[in-house]
Amino acid sequence: MNIGEAAKATGVSAKMIRHYESVGLFPGPARTESGYRRYTERELATLRFIRQSRVLGFSIEQVRELLGLWQDRARPSRQVKALARAHMAALDAKLLELQQMKATLAHLVDCCRGDERPDCPILEELARKP
Repeated sequence: MNIGEAAKATGVSAKMIRHYESVGLFPGPARTESGYRRYTERELATLRFIRQSRVLGFSIEQVRELLGLWQDRARPSRQVKALARAHMAALDAKLLELQQMKATLAHLVDCCRGDERPDCPILEELARKP
């Protein structure tokens, strides 16, 4: 299977496949005599794993660690769970930050009359010194 077919089969664009290869996350597949990449089912499974990990928001380094754990059949599952829990904690913190941003913005929107006058509390807040 060539890179275009691999991209279609896994949902990972050809550009991202090349990127994952360049950062060492995904080892380059075997190549034909003319230099074209040839992907097997094993590489496709790895690309699907990477894609799903990225969909869940894991960083490249976290995906690298998850791949290592996935490929090590002797690993204890507690390592995987610890990594997932740490990621969940980071997501919770980011969610709280986003909720606070939304609440602040909602307050500013409520304070702005949105009429023809130039006064705007949204702009005033953005220009305010910290």
